[in-house]
Amino acid sequence: MGDDNGVNGDLNANLRYQSTGDPQLDKAVDQWLTWDKNRRTRAQVEALVAAGRREDLRTRLCSRMSFGTAGLRAPMGAGFNRINDLTVIQSTQGLYSYLSRYFPEFSSRGVVVGFDTRGQEESGCSSQRLAKLAAAVMLSRDVPVHLFSTFVPTPYVPYAVKKLGAAAGVMITASHNPKEDNGYKVYWCNGAQISSPHDKGILQSIEEQLEPWSASCWEEDLVERCSLRTDPLTQINSCYMDELTSLCFHRDLNRSCPLKFVHSSFHGVGHAFVQQAFHAFGFAPPIPVPEQKDPDPNFSSVRCPNPEEGESVLELSLLLAERENACIVLATDPDADRLAVAEKCGWKVFTGNELAALLGWWMFFNWKEAHPDPADTQKVYMLATTVSSKILQAFARIEGFHYEETLPGFKWIGNRIHELSKTGNSVIFAFEESIGFLCGSMVPEKDGVSSAAVVAEMAAYLHNKQLSLNQQLYGHHVSKTSYVICNDPPTIQKIFSRIRNFDGDASYPKTCGGVRIVHIRDVTTGYDSSRPDRRSVLPVTRSSQMITFTLQNGVVATLRTSGTEPKIKYYTEYCAAPGNRSAEVHCTFVKEFSALVRDTIIVHYLSLFFS
Repeated sequence: MGDDNGVNGDLNANLRYQSTGDPQLDKAVDQWLTWDKNRRTRAQVEALVAAGRREDLRTRLCSRMSFGTAGLRAPMGAGFNRINDLTVIQSTQGLYSYLSRYFPEFSSRGVVVGFDTRGQEESGCSSQRLAKLAAAVMLSRDVPVHLFSTFVPTPYVPYAVKKLGAAAGVMITASHNPKEDNGYKVYWCNGAQISSPHDKGILQSIEEQLEPWSASCWEEDLVERCSLRTDPLTQINSCYMDELTSLCFHRDLNRSCPLKFVHSSFHGVGHAFVQQAFHAFGFAPPIPVPEQKDPDPNFSSVRCPNPEEGESVLELSLLLAERENACIVLATDPDADRLAVAEKCGWKVFTGNELAALLGWWMFFNWKEAHPDPADTQKVYMLATTVSSKILQAFARIEGFHYEETLPGFKWIGNRIHELSKTGNSVIFAFEESIGFLCGSMVPEKDGVSSAAVVAEMAAYLHNKQLSLNQQLYGHHVSKTSYVICNDPPTIQKIFSRIRNFDGDASYPKTCGGVRIVHIRDVTTGYDSSRPDRRSVLPVTRSSQMITFTLQNGVVATLRTSGTEPKIKYYTEYCAAPGNRSAEVHCTFVKEFSALVRDTIIVHYLSLFFS
């Protein structure tokens, strides 16, 4: 993919097609066939018209993508609400228009563009091709483009934005989504993912620039001959690995470490970069899972390319670790911004919250060693999304550093890191429960590459103390996270509407599993019963659903929609009173959680609509 093998069509071609019988739909079809110059995606629309597939055509052509928690993300293929040549060109034209108005020096600062290893043969939409088209749009308007010459981890794009002083960055990736998907992530000049008002402003600019400007926008090979295009790979990789050593605290111990590590890159970008990160920390390279170390857009050895799914998708890694007598398995997702970890003790696969508890402890432990003055702690922060465990909050109360929560999505964490840095504060760790971690703050984005090296060093240090990661993991917080697939937005709307009108209009449930609900926070509507003014401190997000319930017994439960997949997610955590032993905490939590999922907040509504 990415060559002229059936992708680029005749610029003047606009084949005749039969009417769908719907004037509005006919207009959308005509618009698509007039603008799209990719022969494969044009053929998809023509085939749907010929087959009379009006509903499929409406789905594809009569709506547009919106920026979610991870940018634009959708299946690849023909349609204005899918990822393809045309929508990437349209998105980049809108981005150019917005940036040129916002930055007077835009033509000198330029943009960074990166891509992962995804691709779809039937639509000709490889991430590399889409990245080249995004670059071509910018180059056609004489904007410098720092386009990576090969696939890179997602964190490399925001890192490059900051290091090169670019106005923005674009990463073509769908991270851990199914193989059919791709995405378009936009980073602001501070290195964080775009948030309001920039996301809305860029969307408006996209809608004002829908028709491709010129034939140059379709010239994939423009990046090979334009002097305004540079390749930042060597410089950025070197700077990243040099700076990564600031997170290495025990190099001599690492060099003599007897532990063996296995690493899977899940058919994505991570293999070479994790190997280099281990070298930067003084480790021998981890043992790669041979079936998964090379790029494969079909993700042929895993049922889904998401290491967050745990043991079921780590099977090859665990088998290799058994054969090689390795005690730690590390798995980065396809764009290497997330990290899963398993340890040989009956093979314990850590949840995101558990790993965050360990990494938070580790980062503060080493920070404190270098900063013994208690006054220095006043400038230290750890951040987490509000659906993540509160374990770091309890840790902060003991140690005296600051802990803050953000809305779900690392874009909120990244922007908060930028704000705190402007006032002289330092974020030494941040995380989201969906195995997204940031150790230090060298890049305002979750980073599986750096996290893998940090976990390895933590494991080596604990091994030297005759401790495992699991033995070090001890606390009074137990959490449970899961989800239900729902592909029908009206059903999701009904579920949340029912919760908000449980006992009549604007009346939430008062009990759950026989336990009184003491607080309710609904960031979709901006309601928070725990505050005197009943207004949520977290920003209102009307485009997504999220309600949090705090129960009298200490259970906190959140129900929300995913910003990247058709999932209704739920999160629960039991926060035990001081003095409770681990076994008692587990026993109590299991009872409370079972009551919670049996009751009306989740199971009643989901069984009502999915039975």
